[in-house]
Amino acid sequence: MTEAQIIGWAHSRFGRSDAEDVESLMAEVIPQALSHAEVGAEDIDGLYVGVYNNGFSRQGFEGALAGMAIPALASVPSVHLENACATGSAALHAGLDFLAAGRGRVALVIGAEKMTGVSSAEVGDVTLSACYRDEEAEVEGGFAGIFGQIADRYFQDNGDQSKALAMIAAKNHANGVLNPYAHMRRDFSVQFCNTISEKNPRLAGPLRRMDCSLISDGAVAIVLAVPEVAQDAPRAIRFRSRVQTNDVLALSRRDPTEFAGARRAWTQALDYAGIDLMDLDLVETHDCFTIAELLEYEAMGLMPRGQGARAIREGIVARDGALPVNPSGGLKARGHPLGATGVSQHVMAAMQLMDDAGGMQLPDVNLAGVFNMGGAAVANYVSILERAK
Repeated sequence: MTEAQIIGWAHSRFGRSDAEDVESLMAEVIPQALSHAEVGAEDIDGLYVGVYNNGFSRQGFEGALAGMAIPALASVPSVHLENACATGSAALHAGLDFLAAGRGRVALVIGAEKMTGVSSAEVGDVTLSACYRDEEAEVEGGFAGIFGQIADRYFQDNGDQSKALAMIAAKNHANGVLNPYAHMRRDFSVQFCNTISEKNPRLAGPLRRMDCSLISDGAVAIVLAVPEVAQDAPRAIRFRSRVQTNDVLALSRRDPTEFAGARRAWTQALDYAGIDLMDLDLVETHDCFTIAELLEYEAMGLMPRGQGARAIREGIVARDGALPVNPSGGLKARGHPLGATGVSQHVMAAMQLMDDAGGMQLPDVNLAGVFNMGGAAVANYVSILERAK
């Protein structure tokens, strides 16, 4: 199987958008992505739309909204994908599978979410739909409560890691200052992130506000093309490997601090790519909460279990470290519009590979890793990307 390649993209600013709805958010990025890839709407053979929704909007059937936003796409076969916080990666994989099956030559992938149109309490309830409601629906604090419990368990096993979490938050916010697409371009000190205050209250378990990603609106689009088309495109990013693995939904039926599904995804992706983790020049990972990023250091094999804090304390994951993690600011600073996140992570990595990341740019980027997860490491996606031209 010959993988399709990324040949263009567009990324909205994440944050509280004036766009009225998901349709309007899509309308912002679709024309820009087509222009960036130097293709027309008539060239698109398949549309793959990632929107989580589940209560953010009364409008479903989001696959058809792309054709409402851009009428020239109304007759293109379109599918809506949803896979919790990994919705964007699910749409991307579907587009890649469509092209790998020989059913088309060019596909458009869109990830979008309008989260700020409902109250914070409603956001908490919507996001709880990504957990096992039969057992976890009454957890206080919404999805933050779920990760607060995970952090509690990790702290019980490995000691208080509050400062390490604060260092992760501070790192990602410092990186986010350099990202023009980020929801919050503001630097915060480790001391601020580590201190309980009116502006940084405790929210769930040991997690404070600065440990939690932001409620954001945003949309991102990627154009995929088969290699024969990509060779004539202005840019091309190749998938050295891509993997999806799953784990049990209910936290009661597994060790929630192990992130075993994420570990399997990383192991397989690195093996298929024929590389070691430290061959990567950067990783964009899923820091919905700072405890998630810490656990992902262990799941990707950067640190042994229980020692994830070493990666941030020793500077390994800093911009100038041996393996920069979230040079875009991650979900923590860039924002986390659920359906858009997975697509956004791939665009952030692609920009680095094309030496087109502006102030975010790292030196000598040849290989990039992306990790996007749905739920508490239930649906796990890893991509290894490299520049094709």
